[in-house]
Amino acid sequence: MTALPQSPREIPAAFVAAWAVRDTGALAALFASDAGFVNVVGIWWEDRAAIEGVHDHALTRFFAQSRPVLGPVKPRWIGEGVAVIRARMRLSGQLAPDGAEAPARGTILSFVAEKTARGWRLLSAQNTDIVPGAETQLASATGLRPQDYGRS
Repeated sequence: MTALPQSPREIPAAFVAAWAVRDTGALAALFASDAGFVNVVGIWWEDRAAIEGVHDHALTRFFAQSRPVLGPVKPRWIGEGVAVIRARMRLSGQLAPDGAEAPARGTILSFVAEKTARGWRLLSAQNTDIVPGAETQLASATGLRPQDYGRS
């Protein structure tokens, strides 16, 4: 049985460490059985098994050579035994559909965790791409594109 983080601050490091060695079992073990995960394009997985399955797919294919680097971590307690944790991550080594290495990108991981008898377990996670120079996405007939309105 995988040990859970003993502090909310340890959660992003545990997530990134499991990602780095492609240990989807350890990554999924961070989550409650009914946890949710929203990825960078808004796909929402609604339980631990789905979270493990999709990460197994990604980490053995287009993220098979990816190299995550954890940045600043900011936990905030929102009640007795509940915390929101935000962390920056830099990801390099993602493979493009043609097999070439894509440029590195930054994301912000947001987690909601609860304290259990064994340690801190994730209830929810969201991974958001950082889009330099943009404030929002603008919808058009051809899809979404980053948009800046001059305040960023």
